[in-house]
Amino acid sequence: MGAQGRTGQAPSAINAQGTTGLQTGFYSSTCPKAESTVRSTVEKYFNRDPTIAPGLLRLHFHDCFVQGCDASVLISGASAEKSAFQNVGLRGFEVVDDAKSQLEATCAGVVSCADILALAARDAVDLTGGPSWSVPLGRRDGRISSASEATSLPSPADSVAVQRQKFADKGLTDHDLVTLVGSYRLYNFTATGNADPSISQAFLGQLQALCPQNGDGSKRVALDKDSMTTFDVSFFKNVRDGNGVLESDQRLWEDATTHDIVRNYAGNFRGLLGLRFDFEFRKSMVKMSSIAVKTGTQGEIRKLCSKFN
Repeated sequence: MGAQGRTGQAPSAINAQGTTGLQTGFYSSTCPKAESTVRSTVEKYFNRDPTIAPGLLRLHFHDCFVQGCDASVLISGASAEKSAFQNVGLRGFEVVDDAKSQLEATCAGVVSCADILALAARDAVDLTGGPSWSVPLGRRDGRISSASEATSLPSPADSVAVQRQKFADKGLTDHDLVTLVGSYRLYNFTATGNADPSISQAFLGQLQALCPQNGDGSKRVALDKDSMTTFDVSFFKNVRDGNGVLESDQRLWEDATTHDIVRNYAGNFRGLLGLRFDFEFRKSMVKMSSIAVKTGTQGEIRKLCSKFN
């Protein structure tokens, strides 16, 4: 995850009104407790298991990069997006389902699963000590979910050029790329079976102990060394120091274009040259959360997040 911020602060300047059809306070009259219901639900699961927080952030990210932010990743089925190889290990579905069932009981057919995802991601960041922000709402749920379209998701093996293109295709900049991107690169980094040479040797030993060759492929490893449950800038310090877990993360340090952005974020909490990670993260999240959204009469408001109406 990324930078410690002051919880509860939601800059009004960060919104997507006028460009996407989304607006803050969208449910103020139709379902006044929508946001508080999602918040309390996320908090309930977070108190049981804090690692659900990055899971919810990742779930929203994976949803937005395929078909836009329309909850297509929540659909169950053999050929649905959720079943794609790129989405193996996604977590947090039960949190969204729980919040949805509560909202259907109080204001049926009003709050979309896509909006629940966006709110849950914001609340997950806030609960781990990160910044909060006003989430523009009004997304509708999509009616298409295809595993074959998951190739648009950034891959841990992507070069920076490929990552940059995938982000640009969604209207996101290099700053958004470095800010949002957080698989493995321990073995078979090259055809010789060696580890990625950019990993520091001390950290490589720790990773290989956690993940022996031919070991349990489902075992989880924190992507943010020493700070897995706190939203702070340690991720960028790790990449700077050769302690990034994902190959794609470490490449951000080696690429001339993204190197300075990582360095500035890693410099200190506020960053250098006016790059303030907490502020930049909020902006990038609102941008990402607005990718190809469906509004108005587009799509539908699902009764169950896991199936089309």
